Amino acid sequence: MAKQEITDHNSIVLLVDSFYAKARKDELIGPIFNEVIGDHWDDHLPTMYKFWGDILLNKNDYEGNPMFIHKQLNARIPLQPVHFERWKKLFVETVRELFEGDKAELAEQRAVSIATVMQLKISGYH
Repeated sequence: MAKQEITDHNSIVLLVDSFYAKARKDELIGPIFNEVIGDHWDDHLPTMYKFWGDILLNKNDYEGNPMFIHKQLNARIPLQPVHFERWKKLFVETVRELFEGDKAELAEQRAVSIATVMQLKISGYH
């Protein structure tokens, strides 16, 4: 498949769905996603479309507090630096496989930045 630019909602859906398909199968972080989200992917994925649509397309559709949600997750399943590193690796890998251009670069930068800040604020690891 030829790489494309991130330009619209369909691009966001492709990015999010492709990333989570990888993450759910991953031996390290897959069990965390599958335990926490379980059978509720139909609820989770549209939330992630809105989140990344806001970040990459300035949609202003996302209403939520990802830091609070991930702090709750950390209380249930302690997150370690290796979890954040794997998340970043898989996300950036997914972007690079599917996309090119300024928005793709922005997606990579924001993903790494968000994961790094969450890691510091949630688990206190650097």
